[in-house]
Amino acid sequence: MSEVKADDLHRRWMQDDPAYRAEYAALEGEFSLAQAITRARAAAELTQAQLAERMQTTQATIARLESGRVKPSTRTLERLAEATGMRLRISFEPRTP
Repeated sequence: MSEVKADDLHRRWMQDDPAYRAEYAALEGEFSLAQAITRARAAAELTQAQLAERMQTTQATIARLESGRVKPSTRTLERLAEATGMRLRISFEPRTP
């Protein structure tokens, strides 16, 4: 039995399945926030545990933030920005059709 990678499945479903594309698009904001959190930590060259220590929280909390399973408060995002040496900027953009 051959191994199937999640990225390969995602690409295939995005190409072949309109319902999957629509659901994915509906969650784009959550995905992009989770990616931004992960990128900020990586840019600061911190592990999840190190970031958690700086934010006075747990590694499990950081993992949940990076997975997109939770929606962080603005205060949490401010703490994350401070801990990673970043500046928090929130913007609104028009939706694309």
